[in-house]
Amino acid sequence: MERWETLWPGGPGFFYDDVLFPPGTDAFLLGAFPRLRPGALVCDLGAGTGLVGLLLLAREPSLRLHNVEFQAAPLRLAEKTAAANGFAVFQHPEDLRTMADLPETGRFDLVVSNPPYFPEGAGPACQAEALRLARTEAGCTIFDVCRRAARLLRWGGTFAAVYRPERLCDLLEAMRREGLEPKRLRLVQHTAASAPSLVLAEGRRGGKPGLTVEPPLVLHRPDGGDTEELEEIYFRRRTE
Repeated sequence: MERWETLWPGGPGFFYDDVLFPPGTDAFLLGAFPRLRPGALVCDLGAGTGLVGLLLLAREPSLRLHNVEFQAAPLRLAEKTAAANGFAVFQHPEDLRTMADLPETGRFDLVVSNPPYFPEGAGPACQAEALRLARTEAGCTIFDVCRRAARLLRWGGTFAAVYRPERLCDLLEAMRREGLEPKRLRLVQHTAASAPSLVLAEGRRGGKPGLTVEPPLVLHRPDGGDTEELEEIYFRRRTE
């Protein structure tokens, strides 16, 4: 069922469908992770319904955003979300592995991606084809994503991704193989005592070696409530 939610009362909103890509914490974490500068040229690879791009625009409305998504149904929701908020987002209905080069190839300041986490045939069983392609590497691998990101980025541009910690080696190998030197890493934990459940990583095209491992992002307090940082990531402290 198609639904509409706002990020905060009176703020921007987004369309989603329970059968396609219901909004998840990983998208909100990725949307809050990159450092943004006004007017930056940004591309979301495998954009789905466009939620990550919307989260970036909510932080910096002057971004020039391109969404790349080859599935028609989620891309239609991304288009509706952009139109409903008055954002001029360029939508590209293409497979990121074979897409024709965008006019700005080699000029993007930031590329983000929430890529499939699991190898094909692994991970949770998905009845819906859209979810299967979003969650497993049946459609593209992390190496495909990093290869395209490197092609799009300018020298010194940034790549940011959210991924599973058990596949961190694959992510870092793919980044370095494509010239996206890992520069920032942050583990995400449900509580201070729990093992990491997600990882946020950032690389720089042509960057020099040197990785900063930031303090873990803890989502929940000992009493079960959300931490102050998670409240900010979900825009719950904004009223206008």
